[in-house]
Amino acid sequence: MAMASEALSGGFSDAPRQSARAFRAALEAMARPGEMQQLADLAAAPAPVSPAAATLLLVLCDPETPVHLAGDHDRTEVRDWITFHCGAPLVGPGEAAFALGSWQALGDLGAYGLGTAEYPDRSATLIVEGMGGAPVTLRGPGIRDSRAAELPETAAFQRNAALFPLGLDFYFCDGARLWALPRTTKVTEAEAV
Repeated sequence: MAMASEALSGGFSDAPRQSARAFRAALEAMARPGEMQQLADLAAAPAPVSPAAATLLLVLCDPETPVHLAGDHDRTEVRDWITFHCGAPLVGPGEAAFALGSWQALGDLGAYGLGTAEYPDRSATLIVEGMGGAPVTLRGPGIRDSRAAELPETAAFQRNAALFPLGLDFYFCDGARLWALPRTTKVTEAEAV
């Protein structure tokens, strides 16, 4: 019975307003790579899903957007919550529009859809739980000159950006905070001060 109630709870209490504000924050994050967004309207999914990641799932996923759960996130309680609140089908990495997990659990980025020449927008977006890592410098659209950030590694994001217009997009979540890294952003190791 506890599992059933966990799946039914954690959505928005005022869905039209809260989902609009959360969706706006998700768009702002993608438009301003590396800029931290603090979410005010939060969803609550079962552990280990952070409130920011749960909110992204709630506003970005529906029955037409397949989701892949990696590692510790692939749990019955999380599956039931996504099925009830989003209706999103749960799939393997190659069919996913969105994938959720820790950086280590998400694994080989080549396992996810990178889009096609005709439809580059049909690539996956990875929702990475956890922030931090090596200091990097971000440059590209949505960034005036450069922006400092931290990523779990550098080379994978450099290879991803080199695939443009193909490639993956990323959200990084921790608690109620998130930031995004679209495929258009160039990543370099942080310059020594």
